[in-house]
Amino acid sequence: MLRDVLAPLLHADGATLYLVELGAAALHLHVGGKLSGSPGTPATIEHVIAPAVEAIAGKLKLIVSSGFLVPRGSELLTPVMPKPA
Repeated sequence: MLRDVLAPLLHADGATLYLVELGAAALHLHVGGKLSGSPGTPATIEHVIAPAVEAIAGKLKLIVSSGFLVPRGSELLTPVMPKPA
């Protein structure tokens, strides 16, 4: 879901999505690009990222950081773009 749905959606808006850590109790993501320091970042997290994660992961605690500095060891989630018909 992160690569197939969220990464392309954020990429279309000029943002990047990184997987920082996935554990048994928590998922830590980092957003960058146009969401680095943007006043729209909290709304994107609350209304786009959090509902998508909750739909598939239920009670998994979601941590989302943002900014130009990407946490060490993070994996860039390259968007999977659909092929033209």
